[in-house]
Amino acid sequence: MSRFQIDEATDEEIAREEALYGPFTDAVRDLVDATIRTLVAPDEIRRAQAEVEAITARLRAEQLPGSYGVKFREDGHGRPWGNAVMGLRNPIAPPLVVEKLEAGRVATDVELGAAYEGPPGLVHGGVVALVLDQLLGQAVSSGGRPGMTGTLTLTYRRGTPLGPLRGEAWIEHRDGIKTWGRGRLLDGDGEVTAEAEGVFILPRWARDLPEAEHVSYFE
Repeated sequence: MSRFQIDEATDEEIAREEALYGPFTDAVRDLVDATIRTLVAPDEIRRAQAEVEAITARLRAEQLPGSYGVKFREDGHGRPWGNAVMGLRNPIAPPLVVEKLEAGRVATDVELGAAYEGPPGLVHGGVVALVLDQLLGQAVSSGGRPGMTGTLTLTYRRGTPLGPLRGEAWIEHRDGIKTWGRGRLLDGDGEVTAEAEGVFILPRWARDLPEAEHVSYFE
């Protein structure tokens, strides 16, 4: 079943949901970090586990039947709050906040902490790929045409340290339903740690639409 939905919420309703769920998700994200790094006594761990299990049971009382999906506004902008990289309601997401610099070019400043570790002190290579895939996809989308990842090729120049990072992505060229994008990740010293290039395919549902009617579930 498709999880693309029409978003009929008003601006005021969306703002209220953001104010409610944003801080809640941040609190769960903090819990993940605390879980990884805690050194409290075993009895305290057992008490915390019981409390977490009780909270989880309360939240399970009423839930969506599946994933969050993506909700679209009439203006074509989407609300991907369950997204694993930028979802406002997903504590797994860093979350990425992406700035559109111009059509076809985006950037982000993000901090990746203990939850994203691979080698000691470094970001997991799969997480690097996850972040760059998202950035390239948003660069393609910001150019006016959405794209689903067809291929993604990464070059790891060096280890990506945990902490503050800069991500950049842009469109290289287009040919028919395909758009080629490139991007890179830089560490806190401005050194490139990874580069990516990918081909993004215009979805079938968008191919018969005039370009002005294309929508983006990233924005």
